Amino acid sequence: MLIYMSNSTQQGRSTPLHSVSVAGVVVRDGGDVLVIRRADNNTWEPPGGVLELAESVEAGVRREVLEETGVEVEVERLTGVYKNMSLGVVALVFRCRPVGGTPSVSEESTVVQWIPAEEAAARMGAMYSVRLRDALGEGAPAVRAHDGRRLVG
Repeated sequence: MLIYMSNSTQQGRSTPLHSVSVAGVVVRDGGDVLVIRRADNNTWEPPGGVLELAESVEAGVRREVLEETGVEVEVERLTGVYKNMSLGVVALVFRCRPVGGTPSVSEESTVVQWIPAEEAAARMGAMYSVRLRDALGEGAPAVRAHDGRRLVG
């Protein structure tokens, strides 16, 4: 887990700690998206996880998608930045396209499927469906804050 501490901590002031996660909304020709059902909590989400300290953001996206789905991707563009205000987790979400591999489950996923985007959004909780919809849109990346269940601010 990547933890960020600013210089203000060294100066005696308390600074919140944050972890950074990455996720890939993988879209194939025809518009289907790659989704997983997580092994730890049974929720449907785009594949992703915590960015490792010594890896670039794009390398982290490629690694997480491959580890959780068996699918190799090319990272196309940043589509959103999301902060969980309750947990201090900052998530960077990227639109990706598949370039190889075969969908398969892992220790972190019990189901890996290509499905239509609207069906994927319907399966996901609110905080993941908004990430999916943002990734499918055009324009500038979204910047959103949430409390773990719904948007805030």
